[in-house]
Parts: sequence; C-alpha cells; structure tokens
Amino acid sequence: MTVARHPLDGADPIRETNMQTNETPRYDSSVNTTGCCPRFNPEGWDGQELHFKDKRFLRATTRGVMHIPLNMGNVFSRVSKHIDDAGASDTDQFIVLSRDISPWSSEHLFSVAKSVPGEEMTTLSGDFLTKVFEGPYSQARQWHEEMRQIARNRESEPGDVYFFYTTCPKCAKAYGKNYVVGVTAVA
Repeated sequence: MTVARHPLDGADPIRETNMQTNETPRYDSSVNTTGCCPRFNPEGWDGQELHFKDKRFLRATTRGVMHIPLNMGNVFSRVSKHIDDAGASDTDQFIVLSRDISPWSSEHLFSVAKSVPGEEMTTLSGDFLTKVFEGPYSQARQWHEEMRQIARNRESEPGDVYFFYTTCPKCAKAYGKNYVVGVTAVA
C-alpha cells in the first residue's frame, strides 16, 4: 500500500492500494435491515487501483429522460433474478458499474462469476481508480468531473467514468447514507 496526495487538492493524503487482477474490494453484504440493499461499508473502496483483464460482466441498459432513470428497478430485478438462477453471483467481488451513454440511456455492467443465459455478456479490461462519494444523486455531474480530474492528476487522459450506486434510493434513505463509488479508467 502506498500513500499518495489527494488528487484534487494535493493536500490530504489518500490511501491507494493495488488490487490483484480482476479483484475488487470486498463487498460486505452482512448487514441488511431493509430486505433490499445491504448497508454499504465503504472501508477499502476509496483510492483503489483496479486492474481488469477480460473481467466478466453482464451488460444491461435502462431508459431515462435527461439522465433520470425510468426502468432501473425493473431491469435490476430481472438481472438479479437471472444471475441468481444461473448461480453466477460474484458475492465477495460484487460491483455494478453504471454510466450514462446518452441523456436517454444508461449502461450497467454487473460483475458475474460465469455466463448468464438470456442476458448480454461482455468483458472489461483496463486500469481504474476509485473514489467514494456520499451525498444525493444530484451531485453525479460534479462527481463525474471530479473523477476525470483524478485521472488528469495522474497524468492520464480520462477514460470512461462509471458509478457504483451501492444502494437504491429507498435503502439510502433508510440507512441515512448514500454512498456512490466513482470508477474512472486511466491509461
């Protein structure tokens, strides 16, 4: 583990650790008082360097209006059921990478342990940096720019920026925290 300067202001140190290839920080799902989303434990997620080489994901898309999702609940429920039915859950390495591909559509990459019948499969390769945010979803535009700046501060041209929305809005309200993990591709 190395200690680096905070990428935005150069003053506050953040911890960066290198994960093994295709590994993500451990997803702790042990506390689930809502019966829906587990309480997200952000420990170990901030300042990570992720390295993916043909990491397996299930790809799904949702519709939206000006970046506001319309059918996310239905799509996530369908995908979760298909993943469970296929025994493809990647429980400890769970992550869903989401990004808007237009004001009308979003892409969601669900990490899986194996192929899921009836769903589109894809892989992802590259190096990524993470940052944990806490706050309302309305800050996503600011977080997106912050992730791009993190890449630039690493002397890298910013690549795709994804967000791991760790809980649904109802669960975030129940837990009193809305953690979102930014994940940016770096060269």
